[in-house]
Amino acid sequence: MFRIACLFFIGSAMVSCGSKDQSQKTETPSVETVSVDGAKVFKINCALCHGEDGKLGANGSKDLSISELSLDERIAIISKGKNTMIAFEKILTLGEIRAVAEYTMTFKK
Repeated sequence: MFRIACLFFIGSAMVSCGSKDQSQKTETPSVETVSVDGAKVFKINCALCHGEDGKLGANGSKDLSISELSLDERIAIISKGKNTMIAFEKILTLGEIRAVAEYTMTFKK
């Protein structure tokens, strides 16, 4: 009898925990609502090869100050990588990637 009561209690507890009201979900902030410091992310992840001003060119990296790439093209290259540059899509968030791409646009002459 004790085992049946324990099983009933455990089963009831599991059901009550699983029936939480789903309308109270919190949403993850979108890219637009999260402020990301593109310069900081660039310095940590990109400056080693590109240099702090985007002109270093180490390890075959491109001079970002003369790049004609659009913002979307920069986002794609940062995300997927190119040649010796690694893909950052699994390292950085989309917001961080976009912030870095926008920051690199400031290097243009």
